[in-house]
Amino acid sequence: MQLSIHPTTFDFLSAIKENNDRTWFQANRDAYEQAWLNMKEFTAAIIHGLAQTDRYITEDIPVTKCLFRIYRDTRFSKDKAPYKTWLGAGISTAGRKLNGPEYYLHIQPGNSFAAGGYWRPEKDHLAAIRQEIDYNGDQLLELLADPEFKQHCQLDMQDQLKRPPAGFDSDNPYIEYLKLKSFTAFQAFTDEELAQPDGLDRVLGAFRRMYDFKLFLHRALGDD
Repeated sequence: MQLSIHPTTFDFLSAIKENNDRTWFQANRDAYEQAWLNMKEFTAAIIHGLAQTDRYITEDIPVTKCLFRIYRDTRFSKDKAPYKTWLGAGISTAGRKLNGPEYYLHIQPGNSFAAGGYWRPEKDHLAAIRQEIDYNGDQLLELLADPEFKQHCQLDMQDQLKRPPAGFDSDNPYIEYLKLKSFTAFQAFTDEELAQPDGLDRVLGAFRRMYDFKLFLHRALGDD
């Protein structure tokens, strides 16, 4: 199936970055609706594709539960801009609200990416993942060294503790991974890549490369 993120979707997101106010948004609501429909159809196709390869993803996941609203919650923010300048979707059995491993698609001019993993696990889940890394870190290193993964994807190493977590020594061979607070892999895309007729295949390919990493996290949580 050939499906892409339309250039007009990127055009709308670029425009709202420069015109982030309600008057402009209402005057350009048709452009927003087109971009939203494009993102909705693209996400629905991703769900269908993932359901063929990931046993944790099913065809009946409602696409509307996966999509992030474009409206910002400005109640506790100094930035009162009412709209996000990106579109996103969190894909899991609980849509965007799963407390566990999931997929994420981020569409933003010049900063689009596909990601898989677990962002900021809760305390018990974090402890379980760190224990799995401590016991089976060689498996993690092996899947991260897979040529296909290594060529296209990266593990995000920025969200980590400055010191070893409690219970782990600094000389642990997996200490850099044990210090992580989030466990996510990602593949970046240019606007042009996602606008190509094979844009959907590119994203599904990225998610397939991250699947073994996602399974590692599932196993750590006892999901197998």
